[in-house]
Amino acid sequence: MKVLIIEDEKAASDRMQRLLKTIDTEIEVLGIIDTVEGAINWFANNPAPDLVFMDIQLLDGLSFEIFQEVDVKAPVIFATSFDNYAIQAFKVSGIDYILKPVDIEELKKSLSKFKLLRSSFNKTTQPQVDSLYDSMHVSRSQYKNRFLLKRGQSYASVAASDIYCFYIENQIVSLITSGKNLFSVDYNLDDLEQILNPEMFFRANRQCILNINSIASVHNYFNGKLKVLLNIPFNNEIIISREKASAFKKWLDS
Repeated sequence: MKVLIIEDEKAASDRMQRLLKTIDTEIEVLGIIDTVEGAINWFANNPAPDLVFMDIQLLDGLSFEIFQEVDVKAPVIFATSFDNYAIQAFKVSGIDYILKPVDIEELKKSLSKFKLLRSSFNKTTQPQVDSLYDSMHVSRSQYKNRFLLKRGQSYASVAASDIYCFYIENQIVSLITSGKNLFSVDYNLDDLEQILNPEMFFRANRQCILNINSIASVHNYFNGKLKVLLNIPFNNEIIISREKASAFKKWLDS
């Protein structure tokens, strides 16, 4: 199988290559392209690959611009840090949409989907597109807007936008509101990541999820990592890994 990777983050493209080789040693990576212009030139001057892995936010624009300039005669698996562009992705040549950092099991599922659709890729119908979209993360309209939280014998209904941080400590998931109130919640962080609006919330690491409005400052840390300070009291150190640093900065700039 011959694949093309369109990705502007070297760490992400290197990881994708490693995972692909781990899954199937016969996969051949034809090249790695980091710009819209470069991708347009490649597709205009080379035979179509079997499959394309494509980020959406590239160095010089959104990858959707590629499809406006050249005929991409290959199925595309989008691998990106945000799910804001899901519908657009499936309106072009997208057959799947996975979030970074790419997990090997998710990648295996995407490759299996490609193999199933390969024989009839050019005949993909709208119902198939709808089915693929439904199998993704929850849609924007399903993001959780409020949480009913218990403290003692009373309850409080708190807007998601007023929650500044979800974090796990001693195997208990808690949250801090903008008013500095603390509550425990009956969700794990993985579930919260799926039901919270990714435009507002970011999974910083295994221990916490941050509201974009909670961030006071971001500082360079060791080995390409980032250190985040909140505008509310929070005793735990928040470190963004080198692999997530680029996606985190794009999220802050989106």
